[in-house]
Amino acid sequence: MESVKPSAVTPAKSRLARTFAKVLHIRAVTGVAPVDGVDKVKDNTVKPKDKFKDDHQAAGVAIKPPKVSWSQLFGKEDTELEYRISLEAFLAKLFASISTVKASYVQLQHAQSPYDADGIQSGDQLVVSELKLLSELKQCYLKKQFDFSPEKTMVSAEIQELKSLLKTYEIMGKKLESQLKLKDSEIIFLEEKFEESNKQNKALEKRMNQSGQLVMPDNVHLSGLSPSHFNTVLRHTVKSIRSFVRLMIDELKSAGWDIDAAANSIQPNVVYYRADHKCFAFESFVCREMFDAFHYPNYSPAKQHQQQQQQQRQQLFFQRFNELKPVKAKEFLSRKPKSSFAKFCRAKYCQVIHPKMESAFFGDLSQRNVINSGEFPDSAFFSSFADMAKRVWLLHCLAFSFDPEASIFQVNKGSRFSEVYMESVAEEAFLSSSENPQESSSLSPSLSSSSDSAEPRVAFTIVPGFRIGKTVLQCQVYLSPARNES
Repeated sequence: MESVKPSAVTPAKSRLARTFAKVLHIRAVTGVAPVDGVDKVKDNTVKPKDKFKDDHQAAGVAIKPPKVSWSQLFGKEDTELEYRISLEAFLAKLFASISTVKASYVQLQHAQSPYDADGIQSGDQLVVSELKLLSELKQCYLKKQFDFSPEKTMVSAEIQELKSLLKTYEIMGKKLESQLKLKDSEIIFLEEKFEESNKQNKALEKRMNQSGQLVMPDNVHLSGLSPSHFNTVLRHTVKSIRSFVRLMIDELKSAGWDIDAAANSIQPNVVYYRADHKCFAFESFVCREMFDAFHYPNYSPAKQHQQQQQQQRQQLFFQRFNELKPVKAKEFLSRKPKSSFAKFCRAKYCQVIHPKMESAFFGDLSQRNVINSGEFPDSAFFSSFADMAKRVWLLHCLAFSFDPEASIFQVNKGSRFSEVYMESVAEEAFLSSSENPQESSSLSPSLSSSSDSAEPRVAFTIVPGFRIGKTVLQCQVYLSPARNES
């Protein structure tokens, strides 16, 4: 049998083994990477070192892999990523420390007003410790000594920053609460000051309504009386009546009365332009009762005096006027409890103040019982009534001091308005009949009239008017739209 020569087989096998080893080595080590199905060879040149390695692998000789560094394993990009993460963790820790300094400084400021020694000391210590930490972070940055666990550092820094923010918000909340308390105390102070101002205004108003404030010359003689003197006393009388009406309405509200129902019972079926105009109904009631029988001497419908007694009667009433004018009402009543003015006060109080009203005001009828017994109660309510009654009585005495005496008149409901005899207390009555119907309809839905020629009519008389010779002092009326009866 013929033997095969080794020289004929070995070279072919050696070349084939080296080819496969080279391919595997390129794929596994030297970087053949498939891209889109095509093998991309990074380096097709076989270095002498690789050839030496391939020769030894083909010969079955084991070769130890060389030592690979961290930067060689991950590459330059991975090293930069690690540095960036560590730097972000460092910055998070830096900003968290700055937030703590800010919160500590806010605490330090809050502890100064009001002064809190413990709070100031605690805030100062926190500021100092965080400044030291910032100094340490500066040194770490300069020496490139970053934390090796950036994830944990970032989480803890975020928690620290949130705690600092929460602490800051808590301190700001306490500061806002203190400011709120301060504002509440200011509101209470202003309310007290407002009440005090109201009391002072009422006291000034009361002093103005007193008899001593009546602006009228003291040296006026009976022969020098004129309608202007009467008009001056009338204006002061109306002012005093309105002051008493406001007091009466306040007492009604305090007693829980229905003001709308009370006004409607006094003047029924009246359309008011404004809700606060209902006070005119109470004023008309007081004037109606106080001026009832005004045209009789001493408010008494006695027999008419003879003509020869006219001059004596004028002097008598003018003397009463001058006697009462400079004196306070309560003082005059205490000095002369049986005078004509005292009888007038007793009668008019019982007319104006109904027993139910007095019981609602004071809980009983003690004031009425005192008045009926011949005395006068010592209360602020009766003092206001007495001041008003004094003004009406002075007007009555002055009216009978003229020759001929002043006469009184009022206007019937539904009468046309006349500027000669009337004065309207509500300007809205003339606005409602203006050229623009849209403006008048905005006052109240019930104030619109179907007729273009509708004029406001007298709803009721508030203050009566007076005639002194040929002089007419207008009465005060409340006007309302004319109703279309059809």
